[in-house]
Amino acid sequence: MDTALQSLIYAADDHYLSDADLDRFGKDVQALGDRIEAYEYIRERELSILQPAVDYLTEEFLGSDPKLLERAVMHWLSILRYAAMAMLLNNSEYLSRRILEWLPDLVEVYQLRDIELALYRLILVQAKSSLSPEQLALIKPYLEEAYAVLLNAKPALQKAA
Repeated sequence: MDTALQSLIYAADDHYLSDADLDRFGKDVQALGDRIEAYEYIRERELSILQPAVDYLTEEFLGSDPKLLERAVMHWLSILRYAAMAMLLNNSEYLSRRILEWLPDLVEVYQLRDIELALYRLILVQAKSSLSPEQLALIKPYLEEAYAVLLNAKPALQKAA
């Protein structure tokens, strides 16, 4: 749940909310409505966002193992879905806990870094053309977080050293 909304709800346990709190609550509810709308839009158009990126990826990495390309596509399908849920919840930790804690290790094991980063760029281009500027502004920070984690991916053994 959105932590700002949750805080307001807990604050109202022993008293009515002040006018300022009600104003903040209204803005938070409106923002939640915007996130719900963006989530639904992404959910309904997932294929139209991903497919052109996948098509271009297969051309860009023509000599690559198709199974590796498929693995990278599945990663970004998961990232898009979890990023949308994190956006809906307004909770970046959700994305980190669900996928970003383990994905960098897989990227390193399968040597997918270049493919994953190319796919991110392609998906971002598609998101820019498919989503409204407001919807893009809501989801983009979560996609950028995934990109940053993958960009700095190091094998788990190197992290401990």
